[in-house]
Order: sequence, then structure tokens, then C-alpha cells
Amino acid sequence: MTVQDNPFLPLTAPGIAGLTPYVPGKPVSELERELGIRDSVKLASNENPLGPGPRAREAIAGLMGEIGRYPDGGGFELRRVLAEFHGVPQTAVTIGNGSNDVLDLIARTFLFPGVESVFSEHAFAVYPISTQAVGATARVAKAREYGNDLDAMARLVTDKTRVVWIANPNNPTGTWLAAAPLKSFIEAIPRTCIVVIDEAYTEYVGEPDFPDATHWLEQFPNLIVTRTFAKAHGLAALRVGYGLSDPHVADLLNRVRQPFNVNAFAQAAAAAAIGDREHVRASVELNRAGMRQYLDAFQRMGLGYIPSVGNFITVDVGRPAGTVNHDLLKRGVIVRPVANYGLPNHLRISIGLEAENARCIAALEDILAS
Repeated sequence: MTVQDNPFLPLTAPGIAGLTPYVPGKPVSELERELGIRDSVKLASNENPLGPGPRAREAIAGLMGEIGRYPDGGGFELRRVLAEFHGVPQTAVTIGNGSNDVLDLIARTFLFPGVESVFSEHAFAVYPISTQAVGATARVAKAREYGNDLDAMARLVTDKTRVVWIANPNNPTGTWLAAAPLKSFIEAIPRTCIVVIDEAYTEYVGEPDFPDATHWLEQFPNLIVTRTFAKAHGLAALRVGYGLSDPHVADLLNRVRQPFNVNAFAQAAAAAAIGDREHVRASVELNRAGMRQYLDAFQRMGLGYIPSVGNFITVDVGRPAGTVNHDLLKRGVIVRPVANYGLPNHLRISIGLEAENARCIAALEDILAS
């Protein structure tokens, strides 16, 4: 049955008919079951190969006796720790079931039929999905060198624009925006438009002029900055993220937020992880070494790639990437084809452990040489 054959389609809200489900990276168990292989490596979902740090693990273990209890529906302790960490009021914090949840809260709060949102070509898939799901109109700016073209985005902003989405660094391309042009862009946006800076990969960036947009919250009441614990903190399975904004904006988001949207283990682990600077440092150092491993290999193979400051690299394999991806799967290597982002010849590869990276590189060399 196709989506259009669904007899309940006429009952749905505007925008639902044109949506297709988000397709996540293939789980290891599914791949091994389908292809009858073992010991595969997953480099498809930008996860931290080190997993959580010791503080987070200890916090999770300490809650096992409370598994029969509901979590704190307001996330008081996690919001308190996040507010202290960022130097903002506790009323400025919105917690989510991953930062994706916060992004969807923003769409459901500020977007509806008749208004528009603006984002870049090659932007994170949640922006168009959430925009369309609530019946708003998406305006897509042409990318510049695979990243956000702020001038092109600004030209699309009208009196109908309610949300502008910017991932910095961008996923899936790994491109980034420096502080000065990004701040100038926000200054030029009408205060009647929400500007979302999605900083899911910010901990990995070492560029000196890369901004921390949370420092601009007092200056721009229409700014929302989102963060996640799924990447550098290694808590992807627990699904926990947050948004920081003017308290008036957070008040509106929390009216839409479902109670108990962040489970107790996620809240406790995140509260412990935010201060574990040693684990973040180790994760970043591992990522930099792995990135060098891939860049050296791509240079040796003569492959083009998009320079990235995240924990992944998007490479041009010089042919339709779907077939290359299929051959990698047969060798037990799971990466991410990104044709759905307008990059049909590219694969996005997450940085893993040294041995996992070496296995991926060897498999890719073998496939491209055959």
C-alpha cells in the first residue's frame, strides 16, 4: 500500500499527505539479520563511539531502584543545572526528548498554515518535516559551498516568516558560520521572527571564530539555541536535549511540551554529564584523530569531501552513492547516504573508533577500486 492509498488520508491535517517518515540509520541488529553477517560497525548516526562518561553512567545506575516512578515532569534539577552551566534563568530552559523534540515544539508553537519558515538547502531534515507537518510553508535558500548562505536566507524573510532555522555546524555537511556574520544576520531579522540556532555539534568545533550563540540570548529575545546530549556527551539512546531562550519564549514552548517528555534516566544522566569536561575532552580528541584518519585516506584515494567541524565527514564517492552504500552494508559497514539532502553522490560517515574507521576506509577503497 502506498501512502496515497491510505483511506484515512483525507482526515489528516494540512501537510501530512506530502510527508514521508524520517528514515534513521540502519540498526546493527537489523543489518546483521538481513544480510546474515556479524561484527558490523555503525558509522551512520553521528554517535559518540565512547558512549557516556563515568558520571553519567553512575547517575543511571543510581536510579534503577526508581524505575517504577514517573520522572519529574518539569525537569527541575536538569533545568537548574543547565541554567547554572549557561548562566541563564531557569525559566529560560526547555527540555526535550532529544533536541529534535525541542525543534518540533518550536514548529508547533510558532508555525501554522499561512506563515513560513526559512532554512538552507542541505539543512537538517527535521526543519522541513516539522514545517510541513503543521501546514506552514517552507522557503529554501540555495546553499553556498554546501552551507548556509545568510544573504540568500535573509532575502527570503518576509512579514510571513515566523521561524528561521540554522544549524551551526550544519548537518549533514559539517559546514559552519563564524560569529560576526551570524550575529549580523540575527540583528537584521525582525523581532517578530524566531531565529533558531541548532548547536548539536558545538562541542566538537575548535575554530577560534566559531560562536557560542547562547551568549547572545539577552541581546536577542527572538533567539532560541538548541543543544543535545546525544553527541559529545554520548547519551544518544536516552534522548535528551534542551533549548535556551528568552523566558517568555520558553513559557510558550513549555505550554506545548508534553509532561514527562524526558525520562528520569535521561534527566539524571544529562545533569551529571554537563559538567564532565574530561569526558567531552576525550571525545573531542578521539574525533579529531579519526577525522585526520579519514582526510588522509580521502586524499590518498583522490576523493572530494566537504570540510567538516562536526563528528562526521561527507565524502563524494564520484558515482551514485546508493550502490556504494549497499556494497558497504554487505561488508558490515553502516554509513549514511544523503541523496535525500540533495547530495546523491555523497556518503556521510560518522567518526568512530580507530579500528572502525580503518575498517570503513578499507572497505571503501576495495569497493571503489573494483
